[in-house]
Amino acid sequence: MPEISHYFPITNPTLIFFVVLCIILLAPIIMGKLRIPHIIGMVLAGVVVGEYGLDILQRDDSFELFGKVGMFYIMFLAGLEMDMESIRKAKSHYIIFGLLTATVPFIITYLLANWLMGYTQTASLLLGCIMASNTLVAYPIVCRYGLQQHPAVSLSVGSTMIALFLSLTAIAGIAGSFNGGGMMFWLFFPFKIAAFCTAMILFIPRITRWFLHRYSDAVMQFIFVLALLFMSAALAEVVSLEGILGAFLAGLILSRYIPTLSPLMGRIEFIGNALFIPYFLIGVGMLINVRVLFHGGGIVWVVLFMVAVGIIGKALAAYLACLHFRMPVSSGHLMCGLTTAHAAGAIAMVMVGMRLETSPGHYLVDNDMLNGVVIMILLTCIFSGIVTERTAKKIVVSDSATPKSQEHDDEKIFLPVKYPELAEGLLHVAIMMRNAKLNRGLVALNVVYDDNKRQENQERGRKLLDNLVKVASAADVRMQTQVRVAANIANGIKHAFKEFDASEIIMGLHIHKEISPKFWGEFAQSLYNGLDRQIIFVRLKQPLNTLRCIHVAVPSRAEFEAGFTRWLERLLRLSDNLDCRIVFHARQDCCDLISDYIQHEHPSVRVTFEPMEHWNELPHLAKHVNDDHLIVFVTSRKGNISYKTAFEKLPKEIEYYYAGKSLMIVFPDQFGDRMDAMTFAEPQHQEEQSAYKVLIIWLRRHYRRIIKRRKKTRKG
Repeated sequence: MPEISHYFPITNPTLIFFVVLCIILLAPIIMGKLRIPHIIGMVLAGVVVGEYGLDILQRDDSFELFGKVGMFYIMFLAGLEMDMESIRKAKSHYIIFGLLTATVPFIITYLLANWLMGYTQTASLLLGCIMASNTLVAYPIVCRYGLQQHPAVSLSVGSTMIALFLSLTAIAGIAGSFNGGGMMFWLFFPFKIAAFCTAMILFIPRITRWFLHRYSDAVMQFIFVLALLFMSAALAEVVSLEGILGAFLAGLILSRYIPTLSPLMGRIEFIGNALFIPYFLIGVGMLINVRVLFHGGGIVWVVLFMVAVGIIGKALAAYLACLHFRMPVSSGHLMCGLTTAHAAGAIAMVMVGMRLETSPGHYLVDNDMLNGVVIMILLTCIFSGIVTERTAKKIVVSDSATPKSQEHDDEKIFLPVKYPELAEGLLHVAIMMRNAKLNRGLVALNVVYDDNKRQENQERGRKLLDNLVKVASAADVRMQTQVRVAANIANGIKHAFKEFDASEIIMGLHIHKEISPKFWGEFAQSLYNGLDRQIIFVRLKQPLNTLRCIHVAVPSRAEFEAGFTRWLERLLRLSDNLDCRIVFHARQDCCDLISDYIQHEHPSVRVTFEPMEHWNELPHLAKHVNDDHLIVFVTSRKGNISYKTAFEKLPKEIEYYYAGKSLMIVFPDQFGDRMDAMTFAEPQHQEEQSAYKVLIIWLRRHYRRIIKRRKKTRKG
C-alpha cells in the first residue's frame, strides 16, 4: 500500500476545484460557529491546505487566474456599494472626516514603520496606504438597530469611500513607480489619474445607458457589466496604474445604474461571493507561511505593531472629527467602531505589494508583513464588531434613536400582469418601492376570461408568473402568484386584492391600441373607481435603472388626502434606490411639507422643488421632461379634496405632450373602504361613465350633426 502522502499535494485540476468548493461550503459554517469573520475563515482555510500548512493543494494557475479576478471583484463591489449621494449632501463634513481617517493612520503608520520597524520608505508608504483604508464590516450591525440615518453612520460611510479612493490612488502610484520613470513618473502621475478618471466618467455612463436601454436579457447585462469591469482594470494597467483602481472606479460609476435591490446586483454579488472572492482569499492563505511565527519574536512585534496602529490611527481620527463637529461621545465611539475594521481591500492591496520586486528574489511585501496584515484584519474585525454592537445599543437606549415600529405598516404590493413585455418592468418598480426592512413578499396575479381559450390563456399566465418569480428570486424577494379565472377582469383583480389583503396596486398602462383604443384600456377606469386603495399605473419607455430624474406633478390640496404619505414614501424609495434626482412640482405649502418629511425620513435623497400653482401648467412642465426622465402625475378620484375637473383632460394631455415619455399615474388612498361592500355574491362594478356624462356626450354629438346638416343645406 503506498503511503497517503504520495497523493498530496493534489495536482489534478478537477480535484483541486472540488476541494476548493468544499472549503467555500464548509468554512463559513465553521467560522460562523466560532464567530470569526468569513473572510478570515477563507484565508485560514487556505493556510491549512497550502504548501506551508498540510500541503493538500498545489497552488496552480487557477489560483492565479481566479485570484486576480477575485481581487478586482472585491474592489468593484466596494465601489458599487458606495453611497455617492451621502457625500454630495454635506461635502465639507465628509471630506474633513475622510481626510482625517485616511491621513492620521497613514502618517502614524509611515513614521513608525520607517523609524521603529525599520521598513524602507516604499514599504512604509504601502503599509500606510493599507492602514488608511477601511471596510465597513460592522455596517450590518447598525442596520439591525435601524441607525443607517444616524449622522455618525453617514459620516463613516462617506469617509470610507474617500479613504479607500485615496489609498488606491497612492497604491497605483507606488506600483507605477516600480515600472521605471523616476521623477518623470511622479510629475505625470496626477495627469494620468485625472485623464483616466475623466475618460471613464465620460465613456462608461454613455455606453451603459445605450446597452441597458436596448438589451434587457439578464445574462447579457451581467456579461456586459463584467466586461466593463475588466476593461476598466485593463485600461488602468495600460496607463501604468494599478488594476484595482480601475475596478473600484468602474464600481463607483456603475453604482448609479445597478440599484442595490435590483436582480442584476443580486447576480453580481452572488457570483462574486460564491466563487471569485473565496477563490482569491483561499489563494492568499496558501501564500502565508505560518512557520515564521515560530522562528522568533520578530513576527510578534510586526503583528502587535500593525494591530496597534490600525486601531489607534482610526480611533484618533474618529474622535478628532467628533470633537470638531461637536457630536456626542457616543457618535465618536460609533465612528471608531465602523472605521477600524480592515478586510478584503487590505488583502488586495498587500497582494499588489507582493508582485513588486525590489531586487532579484526580494519583494516589497515579505512574509512577515503578509502574516501581520492577515492577523491585523482578524483582530480589527473583532474589535470593530464589539465596539459597534455595544455603542449601537447605548445609542438606541440613551439617545432615543430606536427606529420607528413597522408593525402598523400594512404594505403588501399587488401586481396584476397580463403582457410579458410590461410585466418585468412592473416587478422592478415594485422591488424599488417596497420596504426592504419589512421583508414582505410581492403578489402577482394573472386574470383570464372564462371563455373557450381559458386553458390556453391559463398556461400562458403560469409561464409569465413563473418568469417573474425567477426575476424576483434573483433580487432575493419572495413572491406569491395566482392565475385566476373571472368573467370580469376588473372584478377578478378586486376579489384577489381582498383575498391577499394587499395594500396597493402597481399595474401597467396598456400600450396595445388595437385591443382597446381607450387611454385607460378595458378595465382600468373601473378598477380605480372601485377601489379606495392606492393604484399606480406605469408606462416605462426605457429600463428603470437608466432613468436620471423623476418629475412629480402634485395637485393643490394633495397633502390633505389620506394616502399622501404612502405615495410620497414609495416615490422617495424609488429615487433613493435608483440614485436619481427627484423634482416636486407643487404649491409652496405642499413643498414645505414634503421637504420636512424628506429631512426626517430620507435625508440622502437628492430633491429639488419647483413651484406649480395650477394644474394647467402641465404643458409647460413637458419642456423639462427628457426621454431619460420619469414623469409622475399624482391625481385623485372624484369626490376627494384634491380632485379637479382638469384631471378629465389628463389622457389627452399625456398623449399630446408626453408621448414617448416614461410615466406614472398615481391614485392615492382615500377615506372609506368600498372593498367592504364587495362580496362574491354581489360583485361590485363601477361604470366608466355616469349617466349624466353619457347624456352630455349624446347631446354634443347630436348638436354637431345638426350643424353639419345645416352647412350642407346652405352649400346645396
